[in-house]
This record gives sequence, C-alpha cells and structure tokens, in this order.
Amino acid sequence: MVFIKEESEDLKIEETFRVKHEDTEEQTDLMVLKKESEVLNGTEEKDQYKNHPDFITEEKTFSCSQKKAKKTGTRSNFTCQQCGKTFNQKASLNRHMGVHAGEKPFTCQQCGNRFTLKKSLNRHMKIHTEESLFTCQQCGISFTQKRNLKAHMRIHTGESPFICQQCGNRFALKKTLNRHMRIHTGERPFTCPQCGKSFAQKITLNRHMSIHAGEKPFTCQQCGRSFNRKGNLKFHMTVHTEEKPFTCQQCGIGFTQKESFNRHIRIHTKEKPYTCQQCGKSFDQHKNFKDHMRIHSGEKPYMCTQCGKSFNQKRNFKYHMRIHSGDQPYTCPQCGRSFNQKQHFVDHISIHTGAKPFTCQQCGKSFNRKGILNRHMRVHTREKPFTCGHCGKSFGYKVALKYHMIIHV
Repeated sequence: MVFIKEESEDLKIEETFRVKHEDTEEQTDLMVLKKESEVLNGTEEKDQYKNHPDFITEEKTFSCSQKKAKKTGTRSNFTCQQCGKTFNQKASLNRHMGVHAGEKPFTCQQCGNRFTLKKSLNRHMKIHTEESLFTCQQCGISFTQKRNLKAHMRIHTGESPFICQQCGNRFALKKTLNRHMRIHTGERPFTCPQCGKSFAQKITLNRHMSIHAGEKPFTCQQCGRSFNRKGNLKFHMTVHTEEKPFTCQQCGIGFTQKESFNRHIRIHTKEKPYTCQQCGKSFDQHKNFKDHMRIHSGEKPYMCTQCGKSFNQKRNFKYHMRIHSGDQPYTCPQCGRSFNQKQHFVDHISIHTGAKPFTCQQCGKSFNRKGILNRHMRVHTREKPFTCGHCGKSFGYKVALKYHMIIHV
C-alpha cells in the first residue's frame, strides 16, 4: 500500500513516518504569490479589495511613440500593508489579501479541504488522482512535489544542512531553522485576537484558540477527564500508567515528557540558549527568560483582584494569594509550624537540623539561608543598595533605611 501525503513548505521532518494529509495552502500561499509572474484575468478577481486601505500603488509612467507605439517606463508596485510583501500586479495583491482575510474560495469536491489559491487546490488534487507523485523508495511515502521528496530524504540520510549560528543546533529544513531563531530573537508574530497573547508558531496559536472556544476533544478513557490538547492527554495518561520513558543517563532521573527531559539535560550541559538582548543574561529555560524580560518591560500581568497588587511572575502571584486565603500548605513535622511558601519551609527545617549549607568564601562564616548569606556579603563588598528618597543617603540593609526614614517623618 502506498502512503500518500500532501506536502507543505513547512514540512515537519520528524513526523513524516505518520500517514498524514496536510492542508498546506496557508504555509505555501505567500511563496506562490511571490513567484507569480503571469498576467491574471482582471475579470476573475473580486472587487471587494478594490478600495482596500492596505493597498499602496506606485503610478505607472509610460511614454508612447506615435510611429512605433512602443511603451517604456517603470512597472507598478503594489505593497501589502500587513506584511510588506510587494507585487507587480494588482491582481496578485488581491489574491494575496485573501491569505490575511482567511478566505478559502477553492474547495476540493472529494474531501472538502479548502484553499486560498487555485494552484494550491490543483496541487492538492494530485493526492486523489495519484498524478505525478514522487515516492520515497525507502518508506513508501509519496509527495506531489519533487523538492519535498528531497527534503524528506534527509530523514533517511540524517543530513541537517541548516545550522543556527547562535547555539549550533542543526536542522533539515530552512523553515525549521527560521522557527528556531524566534527562540533567540523572542519574535512572536502570531497574536490571539481575543486576548492579545502572542506566539512564535501558528500551530501554538491554533491550540491556544481552543481555550477560548472551550473545546476539549481529547478524553481519558480511564477517568473521563477531558483536555484541549492531545499532548496534555498523553501526559495525563502517565498518571495511570506511571510510565517515565525518558531517563537521564547521568543521574538516573526519569521523566514523562521529552520536553521536561530536554530541560533537565541542560543542568548537566550548562547550556543556556536563551539570551536577553538588553543585558546579556542567559537562561537554560524559556520560561525563566520570559519572566526575566518583564523586568525590562515593566510588565506585571498577574493582578490580585482583592487588593490590586500586580506581579510579573505567576508563582509570586500564587504566593500572594495565600495571604488572602490563609492557605499554608507546608507544615514542619517537628514543631507543627506552617508556611505559605516552600522556600520558607525549607529554610525553617534547617533550624532543626542545624544545617548551614551557605558559606561565605571570604571569611568562612556559614548560614542556613541563601538570603542571609547575600546580606552578609555586603559587609565585604560595602554595597549599599537601599537609598533614601529624601536625602539620598544609602544603606546596606533595608531595616536600616526604615529606621532612617523616621527622621524625615
């Protein structure tokens, strides 16, 4: 049996062993339009974009000789104001605008898939007609374009010609490299129209949209719990199976998800691929990088509805909410004292054990908390980070500043 797969410019190499029909026209529309050079029949175009505010044209300038009727001059340029792409024909721009508008006027009569461009539909039809298919001789998967077969062959050859200059990761497809670069640049071109949240990949935006729609099509057959993502269901299933297929070879810790395993490996490799372009600080996890960027932007998206206080990190917001709820989930087994934060609980336990794991490298004095060691270091560095807003006097400790403020009051 021959497996037939509709290819896309954004071919996902790692998933090609699954039989999958991909609707690729969204990924390829912009490439097709860019290469259009045919003269399109103006009567076939809809007039709905005729007065579209996103059109900019540069006037044609022609000079005509009376004898030879020869036309010379510059051709018009039509620019899309949404993405900046330029076309030499207005008809091409009209077609291109359908990509942004989400229009898909061309429908496959056999399977119902819809496309923005007729060319995309024609390419799709080869799946049903088996016309001009390019088949991989190693695994039997077929493609309608030769270049996508060539890209697919890199799975078997292991070729990864596209290299990230920042972290050295290699990729089989240029588009995959382009997506990867957004990790370093922080670019998030796909924005949710309902809540304004932005994403680096369109597929992530599509998954996010199911949150607003309230869709949870993936249901656990064992407990009936539903999820909006297949990956979340798979992760949930490990609760029932207790399976941890990803094991670290260096320390033996097991993980249920490959993503969690990859993050853990960076502890051993010391790799920090996420670098802040403003201050140069690097991070091993994207989440920590995102939290850090809010320091520069001043963004505090987590606001307490009870007192109005805002936070730039979700975990700090959760800690704060326990003040209002009175929740103290961490209880000392020796004295019964409870805490609303895990770190406070850990610091407290060291009082009973007598452990002082934090040692000053300059004088050898040890402490049971890292925060106390940090304050102690100011004795050696003479750092005074707390400054009076009235007189400008600085202090090494916050409590000293508080006592000083009594003078002004």
